[in-house]
Amino acid sequence: MHHRTSRRTLLTATAATAVAAVTGAGLAPGAVAAQRSASSGQHHSAATTKRLKRIISGMSLEEKVGQLFVMRVYGHSATDPDQADIDANMAEIGVRTAAEMIDRYHVGGIIYFTWAHNTRDPHQIAELSNGIQRAGLAGPTPLPLLVSTDQEHGIVCRVGEPATLMPGAMALGAGGSRSDARRAGQIAGAELAAIGINQNYAPDADVNVNPANPVIGVRSFGSDPQSVAAMVAAQVKGYQSSGIASTAKHFPGHGDTSTDSHTGLPVITHTREQWAELDEPPFRAAIAAGIDSIMTAHIVVPALDPAEDPATLSHPILTGILREELGYDGVVVTDSLGMEGVRTKYGDERVPVLALQAGVDQLLNPPSLDVSWNAVLEAVKSGEISEARIDESILRILRLKAKLGLFDDPFVSRSGVDRTVGTRSHLAAADRIAERTTTLLANDGALLPLSRRSHRDLLVVGADPASPSGTTGPPTTTLATAFGELGYAATALSTGTAPTAAKIAAAVAAAQGKDAVVVATYNVSATSSQRTLVSELAATGVPVITVAVRNPYDIAQLAGTGFAANLATYSWTDVELRAAARVIAGRAEPEGTLPVPVQRADDPAVVLHPVGYGLRY
Repeated sequence: MHHRTSRRTLLTATAATAVAAVTGAGLAPGAVAAQRSASSGQHHSAATTKRLKRIISGMSLEEKVGQLFVMRVYGHSATDPDQADIDANMAEIGVRTAAEMIDRYHVGGIIYFTWAHNTRDPHQIAELSNGIQRAGLAGPTPLPLLVSTDQEHGIVCRVGEPATLMPGAMALGAGGSRSDARRAGQIAGAELAAIGINQNYAPDADVNVNPANPVIGVRSFGSDPQSVAAMVAAQVKGYQSSGIASTAKHFPGHGDTSTDSHTGLPVITHTREQWAELDEPPFRAAIAAGIDSIMTAHIVVPALDPAEDPATLSHPILTGILREELGYDGVVVTDSLGMEGVRTKYGDERVPVLALQAGVDQLLNPPSLDVSWNAVLEAVKSGEISEARIDESILRILRLKAKLGLFDDPFVSRSGVDRTVGTRSHLAAADRIAERTTTLLANDGALLPLSRRSHRDLLVVGADPASPSGTTGPPTTTLATAFGELGYAATALSTGTAPTAAKIAAAVAAAQGKDAVVVATYNVSATSSQRTLVSELAATGVPVITVAVRNPYDIAQLAGTGFAANLATYSWTDVELRAAARVIAGRAEPEGTLPVPVQRADDPAVVLHPVGYGLRY
């Protein structure tokens, strides 16, 4: 692991000059970080801007183009990844390692993914981050990198245990506490900073007004624009108080779609007035809170851009509305350029050029870095994009790097990881926050809290979706273990998200003689065999407690199946499942309330449970 003191041996004389040019030669280590603007990434000293412009003027065109890109790379190490990851890098990027990619393309940022094998454990992640920064400082113009990931918590999480996992957005929305949202961001931000991740693509600022939304759902804080705005602002302040950049997404608002922009191009039919009322408030709140970066959405909003270009490629939306009307001058990053939504209308060579012309600064994860990088280079050389235009974006990117203290010292240490990541106080805070989010929606006959005297012997069945981070679960086992620790006898039986007749029969047989059955449900639909599972279990006469481990709408689809109690956890990570077990057992009160309305399944025009609904003991 790289320690701060050895940083001096890594910086070449050129790098030291570049660092001094930005930080001021006389500043003590950490001074730049201490000088960060407390209120906004949009206020910069004239001296810093002058120094950054001096660096930009010394950069080659190739280096400038590279700074605009944030790219994935396979492997747990920047210089020595596993052979399978070297092979994947060669196939997709034409380089062997992260260090080679930085050397060849001068990329300004790297994004971590679990599937790219970047996030095995905290010490490994920290060493990977240090290797990436060493590679950046070894370039012709020594520059630190923005290292980013999607650590929204809840159902989108790249860094898992032993790091602290927090409730996700809709769970925090159910808790309704701004201080909890801020504290969750603070803890999560501190742990990311300790492992060298300095830009987090969170919080989600979308207002989820469409229960059928396949891509946002519980990633949103809720359906009320003002409540979402308050939670977004709290999370931005929490993350950024820990010294990382926060990113509000997905502008201009992805909450009312029934198409997933990963696989298609959604169209939002809101009028301009509806957009201003529903979608705009959280982004306005994020900007007021000093948000460092905003991510674009690959969605079409005809009311905002009659040309019907995806927002990522729309000058009227990104420059006209975001920059000029909302007054935002921070970094604008695209959503992944590998997603189908941005590739539908234009080819991969045109997309990065059009995005820059629209007002974007960072180009995230193009399908082919070589194609995109060369397309931008040619666009500048041909005059289609002026060099002055890309200099604007590079200045914003370098300002952010300076604000985060990366020119001062981009490295992290093993001791910093040990001091910060997954500490007892952080884990305890996550448990308490999760308890305050758990929502009780039904409790027939006051079955809950479940008495150990009358209902000690439990069966836990249901869906076992894969862990968002790859480190937790499976949910039925996690719940059964939690009940065991609370003094119950609990047996786990996974039946899946689409239980077969044989699995249902096995669950019914296992329920014989039990005092209660807990069923983890996952996005139940009208035709889902999860309904049959609940119905047949209830028919045994054993009380059935259903726990919706993703969307809270399951209760509407389960109407008439005979369950006795229903809770919503908004995610299936261990912290939320353990909290649900404590609530069921009466060790914690159900304090959450619905942040979205639940409509009747047979008549969506009728609200079954309104926003703010939640039972107490």
